[in-house]
Amino acid sequence: MKTSFGHRSALSLIASAALFFSTPTACLHAADVPPTTEELLQRINSLEQEIKDLKAKVEQQQTNVVQPGAVAVPPGTNGVSTLKSTAFISAGSDGFIFNSGDSNFVIGLHGLVQMDSRTFFSDDKAKGNDTFLLRRARPILSGTVYHDFDFLLTPEFAGNVVQILDAQVNYRLRPELQLQIGKMKPPVGLEALQPEEFTLFNERSLATDLVPYRDIGVELHGNIFGGAIVYAAGLFNGSPDYLTTTTNNNFDNNKSFDGRVFLQPWINTSNSALKGLGVGVAGTYQVDSGTSNNVNTTGLTQGFTTDGQQKFFSYSSSVASTGAHTRITPQGYYYWGPLGVMGEYVVNNDHVTDFAHKVISANLENTAWEISGGWMLTGENASYFGMMPNHPFSPVNGRWGAFQLVARYARLDIDEKAFNGYANPATSADEANAWSLGLNWYLNRNLRINTSYSRTKFDGGTGPGATVAKQPEEVFFTRLQLVF
Repeated sequence: MKTSFGHRSALSLIASAALFFSTPTACLHAADVPPTTEELLQRINSLEQEIKDLKAKVEQQQTNVVQPGAVAVPPGTNGVSTLKSTAFISAGSDGFIFNSGDSNFVIGLHGLVQMDSRTFFSDDKAKGNDTFLLRRARPILSGTVYHDFDFLLTPEFAGNVVQILDAQVNYRLRPELQLQIGKMKPPVGLEALQPEEFTLFNERSLATDLVPYRDIGVELHGNIFGGAIVYAAGLFNGSPDYLTTTTNNNFDNNKSFDGRVFLQPWINTSNSALKGLGVGVAGTYQVDSGTSNNVNTTGLTQGFTTDGQQKFFSYSSSVASTGAHTRITPQGYYYWGPLGVMGEYVVNNDHVTDFAHKVISANLENTAWEISGGWMLTGENASYFGMMPNHPFSPVNGRWGAFQLVARYARLDIDEKAFNGYANPATSADEANAWSLGLNWYLNRNLRINTSYSRTKFDGGTGPGATVAKQPEEVFFTRLQLVF
């Protein structure tokens, strides 16, 4: 009680002295010029704040109070107590985060919803082409357990089939050495590896038709020298070319070896025009043993599709992949300020067999490439992993978000030998060339609106029974995207 009284007396004495020396009389003795009313108010406010600060320090020394959101632990040998944070829940533009006090356990609940429209021109008014659709609807569960084990679970509720896209666990021994097991994107295509919420256009390019989409396996990967070298090498079941309806089964005993090396030599430099430059190469090798009864589950594609998701090439139903199937894709991107450019080239070699009437085989080499780019009209920095508007949408404050102009050109060539009994030249095109232009509007970090126009021209596939390739495909796309 004496200590408490002493502190209160000291505070009273300080306050009295402060008020005395703040009076006009004291000021006249200290200086011949009387202070103004504004100056007096400023001095009083300043002294009041000093008194409040001093009182807070005294109270903190007198009591050992545990702050909200913290748990007191026994004091150490030096007699000073330490505090340990408790678990917390947060909600923001990155989703809902559940975090343990020591951050060893973290769970994130996120979501991706994409609502599209497609309007076709010069398609003879084919039924079902012009449509609104729910392109993607994904609740995403991610997190960390025991500090070093990350997990990701991504179901897909859009489309006609409910499926699991990602179901993986990743062990981080070090950033340079990590092991991932489960269902995931194989480390191959540059555009295919880019998260769906960050792609420039509604649909990926023709080049992505020749790479795998999802697969089940195990992958060793890591980032060396702060991301200057990114590598991945994995063993997978083996997946057909961009089979968008994934499978959880393997129909032969063979496996696919997939790998990728990507270099970003200047990523850790500051203010360098080469900071956003990345180049790399990826590839796969698998041996398929398909039969005419297992055409679409043992490495052979269900068909190649356009930007408007129309199938312009498909193999005959009696054809299967029966031998070595390899892919190799050099790739790269460059980001500098508002500019972003990316491109890749894919060479896809597949040994196929036609089981109809007599067994015939051939090695087919299909190739594709694409180059795409964007320019942030509102000056934000472009990135492979998206961007955030400098001025999020708020009309009352005169803010309209960010705008991006995007363009793309892509081409896919089918091996001429494919039409020697493995595909129908009357209904399947042997070449497709597509160009696209668009404008993307980023209202904020979570909402985005896309508009784009795409035109694809074909060579071949104009015979009796042809539908898609008999005229160029012209499509106008829109999208409303919500991501958190």
